[in-house]
Amino acid sequence: MDKEALIAIAIFMITYGFIISEKIHRTIIAMAGALTLIFFGVMNQAAALRYIDFNTLGLLIGMMIIVSITAQTGLFKFVSIQAAKSVNGHPLALLIVFSLIAAFGSAFLDNVTTVLLVVPVTFSVSRQLDISPVPFLMSEIFMANIGGTATMIGDPPNIMIGSSVRSLSFTDFITNLTPVILIISVATLLLLSFYYRKSLRGSAEMRNRLADLDPRDEITNPVLLVKSLTVLLLTVSGFFFHQALGVETATVALAGAFLLLLLTGDHYLDRALSDVEWSTIWFFAGLFVLVGGLVETGVITRLAAAALELTGGRPVPTTFLILWMSALASSFVDNIPFVATMIPLIKDMGEMGMNNLEPLWWSLSLGACLGGNGLLIGASANLVVAGLAGKEGYPITFIRFMKIGLPVMLLSIVIATIYVYLRYLL
Repeated sequence: MDKEALIAIAIFMITYGFIISEKIHRTIIAMAGALTLIFFGVMNQAAALRYIDFNTLGLLIGMMIIVSITAQTGLFKFVSIQAAKSVNGHPLALLIVFSLIAAFGSAFLDNVTTVLLVVPVTFSVSRQLDISPVPFLMSEIFMANIGGTATMIGDPPNIMIGSSVRSLSFTDFITNLTPVILIISVATLLLLSFYYRKSLRGSAEMRNRLADLDPRDEITNPVLLVKSLTVLLLTVSGFFFHQALGVETATVALAGAFLLLLLTGDHYLDRALSDVEWSTIWFFAGLFVLVGGLVETGVITRLAAAALELTGGRPVPTTFLILWMSALASSFVDNIPFVATMIPLIKDMGEMGMNNLEPLWWSLSLGACLGGNGLLIGASANLVVAGLAGKEGYPITFIRFMKIGLPVMLLSIVIATIYVYLRYLL
């Protein structure tokens, strides 16, 4: 292993250690680590910029602007009160309802977009019931990542696999992944309900107060609401058809954001931009560069190739190795570069004589998507929600996330392992 690879590993590990310790803000640490890679010559500035996924950043910024303006209409308060009244203000029932909304939305939208739409509603209803929003937020994160695994467009790893493997259609993803995702969803909700059972106890007084509220009173600007919902509908439609239109999701989100600003006037601009979670955006940029250092120096490729050599190409151990390696790796690093590395390696295995690659593709998808629930930095949705929660005064720390995230991830992967074995390998 050459000097640049060793430096990249050392900087990544040191940076990761500081992120876990939470002694310094994770955005500062991530950017400091990324810049250190450049100063040590692991990559130059141009190479570092190439590893920043501007599509992800543009998507986040665009949706944050749309959500900021939409929130000023009172829509999120209306939805929160209506949802709470529908289940008589019972917090556990609300957790399940919001979690299912997050899962379903993520199956057809990007999971980051879904949480950006659901989280403001969560804050609003938790204030109405005078309870902590953290159990709701954590459940929404997990279920968004799980739900996004069910379709080809729900999570970036699936989009990458579907684009690279022409034999796999949109329907194939649904028929092969949705059954196990339904099972995992039920198991996860049961685990979360048990884990948070003591935190989800709203008082009778709060429920009675909620019963007296009229959700329609919360709509403060009907004209702005019509404009916001129209743009939101156009934006969501754009996500469905962005490939046919030949544009990326970031272009759709930013187009929606600035169309809404055009319709509402420049007096909404300053507040919308101030509501963007810039610390989260910069953290993503630093993290992309840090992982890019491992890719640039060939560290990820060496690790993946060495792991695959251990199985000797045998179907069962190779499939399980890809599933578990993808899950564990995606808990620690962004799953996009990992999946980008694994796709050509799996194709090479087919060229070397391995006939049935289908279990490997589904294992890669399940591992990479579900593994993001393990740790706070494992998936984009995790970091976005953590940033929003911190801004509202409810910090989700690395350790706090890990205490429930790892059990959720391990439960999901165990179920996925059984499913893959019974369906494809038995």
